[in-house]
Amino acid sequence: MLPCWFYLPLFPDYIMCSGEKWGDPPVPAVSPPTSLGWGGWELLVPALPSWHPPPPFLKDPGIWAPSPLPPALVPADKASGCLSVVPAWGRPGGGPGLGRAPGSAGSKSRRADFVDPESEGLCRVGAGTRPPSSAQRPAQTDQRLQFKDYSGDVWGSGSTHTRNTPAVPGEPNLLRLCSGPWSLAGRGQRLGQESPQPRRDPTMESVQKQWPKVVSAYQYVLTFLFMGPFFSLLVLFLLFTSFWSVSVLYLVWFLLDWDTPNQGGRRFEWTRNWAVWKHARDYYPIKLVKTAELPPDRNYVLGGHPHGIMCIGTFCNFSTEANNFSKQFPGIQVSSAALASLFHFPIYRDYIMSYGICSVNRWSLDFVLSQRRLGQAVIIMVGGAQESLYAIPGKHCLILRNRKGFVRLALRHGASLVPVYSFGENDVFNFKVFATNSWQYMCQITFKKIMGFVPCIFWGHGLFSANSWGLVPFARPITTVVGRPIPVPQRLDPTEEEVDHYHMLYLEALEQLFEDHKESCGVPASTHLTFI
Repeated sequence: MLPCWFYLPLFPDYIMCSGEKWGDPPVPAVSPPTSLGWGGWELLVPALPSWHPPPPFLKDPGIWAPSPLPPALVPADKASGCLSVVPAWGRPGGGPGLGRAPGSAGSKSRRADFVDPESEGLCRVGAGTRPPSSAQRPAQTDQRLQFKDYSGDVWGSGSTHTRNTPAVPGEPNLLRLCSGPWSLAGRGQRLGQESPQPRRDPTMESVQKQWPKVVSAYQYVLTFLFMGPFFSLLVLFLLFTSFWSVSVLYLVWFLLDWDTPNQGGRRFEWTRNWAVWKHARDYYPIKLVKTAELPPDRNYVLGGHPHGIMCIGTFCNFSTEANNFSKQFPGIQVSSAALASLFHFPIYRDYIMSYGICSVNRWSLDFVLSQRRLGQAVIIMVGGAQESLYAIPGKHCLILRNRKGFVRLALRHGASLVPVYSFGENDVFNFKVFATNSWQYMCQITFKKIMGFVPCIFWGHGLFSANSWGLVPFARPITTVVGRPIPVPQRLDPTEEEVDHYHMLYLEALEQLFEDHKESCGVPASTHLTFI
């Protein structure tokens, strides 16, 4: 509200109790504060600047009859340079108008009570006495507004420390009124209890910080499940609309670009560095642990375990820069291998190729490891889609005993084998397990043979409630540990004995990696890997 309204008699008490506040920026207060009392309440406000004309109630003593305040109201030891002017309750002649102040028997004196900060009591100053000069006033930086009744109880208080301090809910909105060097609470003295400072609700703050992480984790699930089918239907739908040319042009591009997934894909570093992946990393959280160096003077075949439902840990650590893989392993360019059928979905194929994902077939992997530039690495989810049937929380079952194709690949190119295990990958979703002799399990296996992936029944929690079912993964820590490389000689036509030998070395290295890090990753010491 405009400052001029605070100069009117009686009106400041009314508007301040209704929640109005001083609307203009605070002006330098160079005069001592003024205390206005009315109706059993006292309002301590800073006086006007010395260059401002005094308000009417200081000019016309006939309207206001100053009288001494009760000593318990404003003790001299708690007031710092306060000019107290108290309105009378009625005119001297009696009647309902202005006159006698409470506690004064027919007082008609026209004087103000000035509380000298150097004195121990109230000193009486005549009506013509001027307030102390600016040189006598102590410079203060904190002001306090308070309503007090005559019993000394605090009705409300507020403080202002800076020019732009916002009002605190529940306090009188006069925070901008008390600013400048003159302070009622200077030198550590307060006229009442300490006013509460604005505080943020920790629950609301945590929700605001957690929300981007939840959305980032959720969008990965939606992209993994629905992006391919959605854009396939969209391209088909546009063929029957006026935008049919868009679908035709893309399908032409789709056919011309058919072999790109078999030639290492088409990566873009800007997609790998999206901030959304850092939010997703922090949601679980996901960590990348390095146990040994990977020199860039050779190539590598990394075996990723376990597959889980969606390979969340492997994707975040190797297909994005959320955990700075390129900085932890400088000189190594890693490509993730995915099902070839995923590259048959329009738009979706281009999206996943931008993260350096290529097709998991012999021609594609041979192309990557045959590059003239060394330091190439491919990470293969050895257990494949079938391993997702064993993505049971708390279990560590790997389909690996008869999976030897990745060992042959390493022998053909002389690439070192590197075991990689993601602790917590199976814990981010609840999973429905069917018995191996049930018809549901047989349907899953049959579907996998036809389509290349297994339909699973899994669930997390809801987007807006942790107590409901949904597709938001549970926030369980995922720690991906990269083991030591196993040197492998180059054999263009490896024998079965060589394949079995290095396969056994790999199993032993993976099991040792699991045993060395399981307890630090929250896995009980009694838990062991199970190879199927």
